[in-house]
Amino acid sequence: MTPSSSLLSRVEAGVAWITLNRPEQRNALDIPTLKQLHALLEHCNSDPAVRVLVLTGSGRSFCAGADLAEWAEAEARGALESYGWTETAHALMTCLHSLDKPTIAAINGTAVGGGMDLALCCDLRVAGQSARFKAGYTSMAYSPDAGASWHLPRLIGSEQAKRLLFLDELWSAERALAAGLVGEVCADEQLIGSVSELAARLATGPTFAFAQTKKLIRQGADRSLAQQLAAELAAGLLCGRSADGAEALRAVSEKRPPRFQGL
Repeated sequence: MTPSSSLLSRVEAGVAWITLNRPEQRNALDIPTLKQLHALLEHCNSDPAVRVLVLTGSGRSFCAGADLAEWAEAEARGALESYGWTETAHALMTCLHSLDKPTIAAINGTAVGGGMDLALCCDLRVAGQSARFKAGYTSMAYSPDAGASWHLPRLIGSEQAKRLLFLDELWSAERALAAGLVGEVCADEQLIGSVSELAARLATGPTFAFAQTKKLIRQGADRSLAQQLAAELAAGLLCGRSADGAEALRAVSEKRPPRFQGL
């Protein structure tokens, strides 16, 4: 386990476990935490020992979003519009969303505002039964500022996104599952075990092919079908030339499961 002032991290069997570790502040994101998490994500993305990333929170919350104490301090000194939280958060969210490797949010407790946005940037979301989701913006007479207005319509449709954002309702894990905000809900005591099983499956998979697939999905919304087919062709050629691509063909000919190395 590698500690920092606000994060815990460890790598086990190809899985990087990253834990937001400010339980007294409900794992709220101040600027130092945003910067530390950004740097850690970039390190994991370039580390060949890491093939999957899991993000979770310590204590009873996943993440409460922006650190309101830091926000109030900035407002008191007249620097609310310039103290840098939004720009730092945007850099982090962009990094997380564009990582090559699969990412999983293991959502324990509440995910509010920027904390919910952090989960939305992950590829897969698994929630404990006690998880709760709240946009947290309009009740503060504020609009989304960390990606919710981009992610939510794509995940749950425009009307459900507006309901969550306009009314600022507190959604249960089951409601989030029904809407498509998360992909799985399990008992709180089973959350880490369930995510561990999912992460282990991904960690033994073809990491390079996952990266190409993520890129195709990210960029596909801005392309025509013909353009996407051309992109799929190019990505498929790269996958076929990879070490794992060669291993997949050998495994078929030898009638055995493939042993992917993530290359």
